[in-house]
Amino acid sequence: MPNDSMPITPAVVKWARERAGFSLEAAEQDFRKIASWESGDSAPSYPQLERLADTFKVPVAVFFFPEPPDLPSIDETFRTLGPEQLEQIPPRVRLLLRKARSFQIGLEELYQGRNAASRLITRDLAFKSSDNVDEIARTVREYLGVTLEAQFAWADSDAALKHWRRAFFEAGVYVFKDQFRAEGFSGFCLYHDEFPIIYVNNTTTKTRQIFTLFHELAHLLFHTSGVDTPDDHYIDALPQDDQRIEVICNRLAARLLVPERAFEQAFAGLEPNEATASEIARLFSVSREAIYRKFLDRSLITSDDYSAVVRRWNQQKKVAPGGNPYNTKIAYLGDEYITRAFQRFYQSKIDADQLADYLDTKPRNLTRLEEYFSRRAV
Repeated sequence: MPNDSMPITPAVVKWARERAGFSLEAAEQDFRKIASWESGDSAPSYPQLERLADTFKVPVAVFFFPEPPDLPSIDETFRTLGPEQLEQIPPRVRLLLRKARSFQIGLEELYQGRNAASRLITRDLAFKSSDNVDEIARTVREYLGVTLEAQFAWADSDAALKHWRRAFFEAGVYVFKDQFRAEGFSGFCLYHDEFPIIYVNNTTTKTRQIFTLFHELAHLLFHTSGVDTPDDHYIDALPQDDQRIEVICNRLAARLLVPERAFEQAFAGLEPNEATASEIARLFSVSREAIYRKFLDRSLITSDDYSAVVRRWNQQKKVAPGGNPYNTKIAYLGDEYITRAFQRFYQSKIDADQLADYLDTKPRNLTRLEEYFSRRAV
């Protein structure tokens, strides 16, 4: 591609830089002419524009908008996190937050501003922080349309995660994945009136990823973004209503994935031990810790017993080695998002460079990515 300057909108360059948290001086370390790009005195080449988009985590197409997108800053959407907690989010997770917002913008463009789902759970369901958690769980499960019989029929936690992810898509919630490389962070969500998204740490176990989906969905149902942080002591300092929301977020996954009555039926006649926890966990496609927690909540085991067993289980967990990069990319983006991006490409609505931008890859990788994606669909 020729190295000609691109007709970008200067105000959008400044908007993207500021949203990414870069001062002008910091950005000049990588883009020494960025001040003149922002003033309109000069413009970047297309390769430079690609680097800008990658650094600031926005789609290349955004730089051609007539004006900056009307979106609140990411921090403003985290109602239940204070400034101190936001500052403690590690750089890698902050980068993924910007990347997630880039996907949110991409969804708006790929779907022309309207969610692909025929219904949107965050619009159709409304709860108060004083509502009963079990009732919220029952209502959400009914909305998602997943029965216990269907859940019990899933082969394993990998199949369960795929089914839950599909159910979320059909309810209007998009799920992306990535390596967080930040101890204790399992996921986050970004609220949006039309395109709410959840981002999951792919290096955690499949059962943990499933649990994270519902923790973050709870945030979205209260129209707030959220981060699953390793330390929740800050909750005590929140306003009372926000405290209750955090409590619901922490409890919803357990109550929805393993309803109390269904648990009692599965547990009937069994002993509260590790073997039982493993057996019931396989039935519901959840973690052993989730079942052991139910034993603790019923005072069937002591807090020391629970902590010791969970600590040992966590030490036994191994992080799976990296696999094929194309299959990994497909797992990160999800079938529905990739399908839509290629669909728009073959409709001649976007070109190859834009397609690569939406799929967070290089143009030279598109052919192989499509090959791997097509094999999975057979």
